Amino acid sequence: MPFIQNQGAKIYWDEQGTGDPVLLIMGLAYPSDMWYRTRPVLDRSYRTIVVDNRGVGRSDMPPGPYPIALMAADALAVLDAAGVERAHVYGISMGGMIAQELTLQHPERVRSLILGCTAAGGATAVQAEPEVGKVLMARGVMTPEEAAEAAVPYIYDAGTPRARIDEDLNVRRPWLAPPEAYMAQLQGILAWESYSRLPQINVPTLVVHGENDRLVPVGNGKLIASRIPGAKLVLLANASHIYPTDQTDTSHRAILEFLAAQPARTSTTA
Repeated sequence: MPFIQNQGAKIYWDEQGTGDPVLLIMGLAYPSDMWYRTRPVLDRSYRTIVVDNRGVGRSDMPPGPYPIALMAADALAVLDAAGVERAHVYGISMGGMIAQELTLQHPERVRSLILGCTAAGGATAVQAEPEVGKVLMARGVMTPEEAAEAAVPYIYDAGTPRARIDEDLNVRRPWLAPPEAYMAQLQGILAWESYSRLPQINVPTLVVHGENDRLVPVGNGKLIASRIPGAKLVLLANASHIYPTDQTDTSHRAILEFLAAQPARTSTTA
């Protein structure tokens, strides 16, 4: 299993498939294994590269907080380790924040950007209902299993069969993050914003958001798309925060169409 050392932590990454590289960055307290619905679809045509953000999965858990810029530096180090000069970058939730920061700091390394169910942070972010904030902050006094179950009503659409939700929980269960890792990442989210910098993003961008997202309300996706020049916005009906589970086929179709529209070119170093 490949690891890299970056700024005080051993970071896990791996790759599958062949073709133009796509870097996949997961969200708050989620391991890279949670790409399990999307990755096989992308692997048919692309070289997928995943990373366990510091604190989760197989990566080290150094003392927090973990600023978004630090996790973006981890992602950049993974691209370097993989020998990738430029990649399509797809981030979900906190991973979308990391993807924004990576693109803003190193635009020469990003061919295109996909931002799923994410926000720009700061004072302009569209806030979730107060009940959601209470659940997030209560994470520190819950077991990882209790926290995963408590989040279900806020991250899945009401119409999604419980069996599909359980599939996700079974994938996550071996890697449920301890409270200190969760809080270290959450502190990074709360201290970060990109709103004022979004117009600087000049790579092709797709913004995907579930219309019924209770954790990161859909207004955040609309705001991001309005701030990034030329960004395409796809809103998914009957989908909440974990839209790859709520609307798997529809979300994959949007992502594949976007990637297919990008010019093919050699993206790896010699």
